[in-house]
Amino acid sequence: MTELGPIPWPPAPIKTGRLVLREPEARDRAALIELLASPEVGTYLGGPRPRDELEHAMPGTPSRRPGLFIVDLGGAMIGQITLVKNTGHLRQAAGKTELGYLFLPQAWGHGYAAEACAAALDWFAGALPGEPVVLATQTANLRSMRLAAKLGFIEVERYEAYGAEQWFGMWSPGTSSD
Repeated sequence: MTELGPIPWPPAPIKTGRLVLREPEARDRAALIELLASPEVGTYLGGPRPRDELEHAMPGTPSRRPGLFIVDLGGAMIGQITLVKNTGHLRQAAGKTELGYLFLPQAWGHGYAAEACAAALDWFAGALPGEPVVLATQTANLRSMRLAAKLGFIEVERYEAYGAEQWFGMWSPGTSSD
């Protein structure tokens, strides 16, 4: 993963009505392992990662890197959001910042992802005015498709990859439907 360019990192924690977006801390390690090892979370991502592999590989304090926010509810990690430029995994995203999000299954259905992603996009729009953000998800991931629409992502294309139809969208500041 590469830097977000000229944005100083880390920013001050971002607070919403219910959540805090912040840097990873040592207390997040167990929840991050649970997140990445979850079969439900891995459904549209090629499957969960083996828990023993994660336990061995993840440092005591999870990696802090530009563009990674931990989503905190009442002092506990419930998910993560990434805003990363040029990861290289998607030709469509070349030169653009890509939004990614993963939430623990117990956090699904409460509006936390929409609240956290909207806050991260607002922060991004203030840090890099006018810069678009892109998002890719499987069309079969209906929750992710609804979230993309709610956040104001506009479909650019659909394509086949990883044995499934993928959806690629773009967001520009001011396109949110909220």
